[in-house]
Amino acid sequence: MKIKDLKTYIVGNPPPGFGGRYFLFVKLITDNGIEGVGEIYCDNFGPKVVMAMAEDVFARHVQGTDPFHIESLWRKVYSTGYSQRPDISLVSVLSGIEIALWDILGKAVDKPVYELLGGRVHEKLRSYTYIYPEAGEDESIYHNAELSAKRAAEYVKKGF
Repeated sequence: MKIKDLKTYIVGNPPPGFGGRYFLFVKLITDNGIEGVGEIYCDNFGPKVVMAMAEDVFARHVQGTDPFHIESLWRKVYSTGYSQRPDISLVSVLSGIEIALWDILGKAVDKPVYELLGGRVHEKLRSYTYIYPEAGEDESIYHNAELSAKRAAEYVKKGF
């Protein structure tokens, strides 16, 4: 099995933009049709620049490789360049590609990725959320303790 293709997706996040201005996703496709999806986080540059970086990394280092060789890929990409210490943007791109590779591996061996990374540790985990204004509310929630407490109680009822 070899990595054959890359597709990139820029997903805009409408105002007020909770979670960022946009989300960047990559999809890697193998020669036998398995697809893996990963997310690139990078706010240093605009989304088209980051996607061009992903396409460059894919063309130079990922295309035609065995998806099971993630460590080798990391060493190769991380060590490219004169300093052998890439900037955070390249690491973000590589991280998103790695997520997609793990997705492919899990699908290829019919196991959840956590099984490939050492197995489940917890039966359940607590989650958290930020306190956001309700749809149509202004952002005064961030300056109003009573309204913030009310929203927090609503999130607690939802299980947060």
